[in-house]
Amino acid sequence: MHPIPRTPLLLGLAGVIPFVWGALTLLSPAAADFGISVLGPRFIGPYVQLFYGAIILSFMSGVLWGFATKAESNQAATGYVLSVIPALWAFFMTGNGPVSASLNLIIGFVGLLLIDFSFWTWGLAPQWWMSLRILLTAIVVACLGLTAYL
Repeated sequence: MHPIPRTPLLLGLAGVIPFVWGALTLLSPAAADFGISVLGPRFIGPYVQLFYGAIILSFMSGVLWGFATKAESNQAATGYVLSVIPALWAFFMTGNGPVSASLNLIIGFVGLLLIDFSFWTWGLAPQWWMSLRILLTAIVVACLGLTAYL
């Protein structure tokens, strides 16, 4: 694996804060009470994770679309098709309660990782891309797993 440049690493880790915060508020009543009083009830537990998870899958569709612009011909067409899957997945698969939505987001993020791998192997993503994506996906899946199973 290639070393991740500092800025993408720090921004990527900052990007998982809502997932970690949501998991923390599930595990700690004190954190949940603090979150409710300071941020409001939509910003704790599964609420923040599910809403933010759908946003991030949509954001990642845009990132993948950007990678697809580097491709040509059939590979570009495949890249564009693959790039819209995470956003569509989030739209259609996150509206059925916290357990189902969490499990579907886990599937979405694992699927996204597979799509990331495709773009990476095609040379469309930076060499360090998979190092970052594996780390961030592991954190996100672990946090969503707590929501799905608690």
